[in-house]
Amino acid sequence: MTTDLRAVLTEPIVRRNPVTVQILGVCSALAVTSQVATALVMGVALTATTCASNVAISLIRGALPRSIRLIVEITIIASLVIVVDQVLQAYAPAMSKQLSVFVGLIVTNCIVLGRAEAFASRSGPWASFLDGLGNGAGYALVLFAVATVREVLGTGTFLGATVLRTVAAGGTYEPVDLLLKPVGAFFLLALLVWGLRAARLAPDDEEAS
Repeated sequence: MTTDLRAVLTEPIVRRNPVTVQILGVCSALAVTSQVATALVMGVALTATTCASNVAISLIRGALPRSIRLIVEITIIASLVIVVDQVLQAYAPAMSKQLSVFVGLIVTNCIVLGRAEAFASRSGPWASFLDGLGNGAGYALVLFAVATVREVLGTGTFLGATVLRTVAAGGTYEPVDLLLKPVGAFFLLALLVWGLRAARLAPDDEEAS
């Protein structure tokens, strides 16, 4: 069976996005999207972990007994998450502190483990890498979109730079405080899911299954 590598890479970005279609990784989408910078770093961290874990699991899939496969997959993912966390602490300590426990919780993110079990354990290294890259990019895109709306309308800034001068700063814009709360992120994410399905850019439940 020939794998369509282009579809493996591009399908998870919009049409089969892990967040908006499969509703995975929602907790971090609600928790780290109050600022665009933290959302981008989280997206890159998860993408790097997914790509590396997919490749590693693909390379050893032939020698991996089914009885311990899940344990080995979790161990590999946890080890990679530790590396990512240490890199952030070394080179971006302020960002690492902002993300707090959420980088560590990549271990329990269903996107990472799901792709390892559903795809990498059955596919070659290159296809597995592209699958990890596509799903990571899809996740990061959703976080970026939600974070952009929350930061711009919630604080009047984008990546820390003022784009809407608030009343408190002598301007005319009144920030929407609700968007800075998790419930605001929840509503934005729900609207995004609805919008994609209404525009038929994502499959409905029957197609997704």
